Amino acid sequence: MARRNEYPRPQFVRKEWQNLNGTWQFDFDDADIGVKEKWFRPDHQLSRRIEVPFAYQSKLSGIHDPSFHDWVWYKRGFKADAAWKGKRVLLHFGAVDYRAWVYVNGQYVGMHEGGHTPFHFDITDALTWEEEQVAVRVEDPSTDETIPRGKQFWLEKPDAIWYTPTTGIWQTVWLEAVSDARLERVKFQPDLDRGDVIAEFETTRAAAGMTLDVEILFKGRTIVTDQIVIHEPYVKRSYHLMNRNIFRTAVHHDGWTWTPENPNLFDVKLTLRRDGRAVDEVESYFGIRKIHTERGMVYLNNKPYYQKLVLDQGYWPDGLLTAPSDEDFKRDIELAKAMGFNGCRKHQKVEDPRFLYWADRLGFLVWGECASAPSFSTDAAARLTREWIEIVERDFNHPCIVAWVPLNESWGVPDIRSSRQQQFHSLALYSLIHSLDPTRPVVSNDGWELTKTDICAVHNYNHGQPDEMDKYEYFKASLSTKEEILRSQPGRRAIYAGGFTHEGEPIMLTEFGGIAYRVSDEQGWGYTSAGSEEEFVREYRRIMEAVYASKVLHGFCYTQLTDVEQEVNGLLTYDRRPKCDPEQIRRINAMWHPGVLREQT
Repeated sequence: MARRNEYPRPQFVRKEWQNLNGTWQFDFDDADIGVKEKWFRPDHQLSRRIEVPFAYQSKLSGIHDPSFHDWVWYKRGFKADAAWKGKRVLLHFGAVDYRAWVYVNGQYVGMHEGGHTPFHFDITDALTWEEEQVAVRVEDPSTDETIPRGKQFWLEKPDAIWYTPTTGIWQTVWLEAVSDARLERVKFQPDLDRGDVIAEFETTRAAAGMTLDVEILFKGRTIVTDQIVIHEPYVKRSYHLMNRNIFRTAVHHDGWTWTPENPNLFDVKLTLRRDGRAVDEVESYFGIRKIHTERGMVYLNNKPYYQKLVLDQGYWPDGLLTAPSDEDFKRDIELAKAMGFNGCRKHQKVEDPRFLYWADRLGFLVWGECASAPSFSTDAAARLTREWIEIVERDFNHPCIVAWVPLNESWGVPDIRSSRQQQFHSLALYSLIHSLDPTRPVVSNDGWELTKTDICAVHNYNHGQPDEMDKYEYFKASLSTKEEILRSQPGRRAIYAGGFTHEGEPIMLTEFGGIAYRVSDEQGWGYTSAGSEEEFVREYRRIMEAVYASKVLHGFCYTQLTDVEQEVNGLLTYDRRPKCDPEQIRRINAMWHPGVLREQT
């Protein structure tokens, strides 16, 4: 049985932790009687077994039941390390879809709503320091169209672009021992133009009077040491890293900056001390990189950068939203890079931090996205807003993330073309994310019906079959100039919502392709089809030639990396087998050259 034993929070690492993945008790609670009957009591036994962190719908859970069950329960025993006595013990959940109530030894310790972001509770006062038990009640309203569910279908049989849902625990559960006096969070904001990194440290109030030792290293070499006396819970510092060394900068080459070609990272060691004795130690990292838009182009480290992205939905045949292993994250990125892509759009999913860790380490751009709700309501707007606050807080430090995508194809805002209320929701998310993170572009509504946006992100699957030459030529023409793109309506939707217009932002083709090629007996669909490997490669080249012929596009995102359930339009099969030699795709992707870049007016 697969296990997920790797450290789950790679940018805030402590040594004292305990993984709680593995076999748990489990039960469905279809009548919602568990609370009334006190299933959270230690003496109550659940009838099934499940492998956490895999959802019950998945094969790797050991249950593999795709039917709807809106209430489920989890239980497991554990024993906290006796050496942790005198410390605070935190119980962490990477993600639980959608609402979770947590009990320890029969005592209620807290509740969290939101299916894609982490949470934790201090469980110290509930511990016996003998055999302990944690119980989790989960509610996942399967047909509620106001909760952010993305590609998880609200009908029981997957269809079209919607897949098997995920209920309950789907990321790592773990314990952590901490001091009353500790670091709560750290934030790194690189300032490429000054050669600095701005570091923000937050501690508990119990840390007052203590010292915080800061060490920043580059490839094992210490660059900065600092000692801060903690007077208040919030401390901000700026550290200069380039030190009048031109070849550390990105002026002539990448230097010490982070790019997909040279993913340079700085390691950070943080030690909180009381009278010289360490009471909290945290390891982290960051990258020096700048992403911005200017004169109709996207710039990485102040140089125009053409993004060659692939749509990645982050599904696995045996684990659904949960990767079977940490190596699977790494392998997906390696395969994408081998095909000549320099990044991905993580579609309708807040991905596991371990994926972002490997993207940071291997050099892979990521557009961060969140699951959308199918329908609009004030409840839906509030829920999505809360999740985005938690998403940006979790992922701010990852250099790989170069854009945020709060909405996709008007999902959750179906009347945004003319509804001022729904337009205001889009504008609110755009402004909110910028208020939380001023360092990255925000795409207001990827695909069409954009409001205020930093990138004009357009979807177009109208390339046609090889024998549909008129359709292909129209597709090619519709991408050729700014004017043609802006007047196109590929999804029968205008590129901008009513009252909004293009204001010079870069234009990218962020969904296209989707060639169906079945390499086994599986059934499925794509936007066009190919009957052989040779035809598949030829079709990919034909589509890319139209994209590269454009005089305005500043990057693309091809649909998609892998097959997913009934979709067979990936470059890889669902189980990650390449449908052709990756080198063939790489050569086609390499047809583009820097001389294509043009300023837009």
